[in-house]
Amino acid sequence: MTNVIAIANQKGGVGKTTTAINLAGALAEEGFRVLCVDMDPQANLTAGLGINLNTVDQSMADVLADGRASIEQIILPTETPGIDVAPANIDLAATEGELFTAFGREQTLRDALEGRLDNTYDFALIDCPPNLGLLTVNGLVAANNVIIPVQTQYYAMKGLNNLVKVINTIRTRLNRDLRILGLLPTFYDGRTLLARDMLDELRVIFDRHNVDGHVDMLYQTRLFYGRLT
Repeated sequence: MTNVIAIANQKGGVGKTTTAINLAGALAEEGFRVLCVDMDPQANLTAGLGINLNTVDQSMADVLADGRASIEQIILPTETPGIDVAPANIDLAATEGELFTAFGREQTLRDALEGRLDNTYDFALIDCPPNLGLLTVNGLVAANNVIIPVQTQYYAMKGLNNLVKVINTIRTRLNRDLRILGLLPTFYDGRTLLARDMLDELRVIFDRHNVDGHVDMLYQTRLFYGRLT
C-alpha cells in the first residue's frame, strides 16, 4: 500500500515544501515511485517541481470541490523520473471555503485518494498549507504519517504544542492510523547560542509528547529513509 505522509506546520517559512521536494528526490533516487500532493494555494510545491503554473488546467481544487476531477486526471509528470505531482493553484483558496458546508468535509482528500494510488505509487507526500484550516486537516486525515518541520527559532516553536494537540485530536476522532513520524529541525545554525537553545527546547517538547513512543527527532534524509523503509 502507498505510504501517505503529510508534511505540516501552521507556521509558514519553516521548510515544508523544501522538505517535500528533497524527500521525494531522495526516495526517487532509491527507486521508489512518489506522488507529491500540493494542498497549498500558493502552489510552491508545484512550481518547485518544475511545473509551469500557467499550464495547470486542473488542480487539487477540482478533486476536492464536488469531485469535478479524479486524482488520476490531474496528475502531471515532472522532469525527475519517479516523481509525479498533483498540482495546486490559487483556486484551492476558494475550495477551502466550499468545504465548510460539505458533508464529511474533513475526509474529502482521503476519499479522493483511497484505493487509487496503491498500484502506482510507493509514497504520497502531502504538502500542507501554513495554517490549521480544512486543507491541512484533510491532509492529516488522509495520511498515515506526519512530519513536522520546525524552524529552530523562538517564534517558530510557540505554535508547536498546538499543532501536536490538533494531530492528537485527529488521531483520536478521525484517523486512528495517523502517527507523528518525526520532528524535523530546520534552518539550524549550530554556531549560534539561540539555535542550540531552540534545539534543546524542541527536545523538551518531543519528550513531553512522546507518550506512545511514536515521535522521533529527525535530522537528515538518510534517517528519513531508514524510518520510511
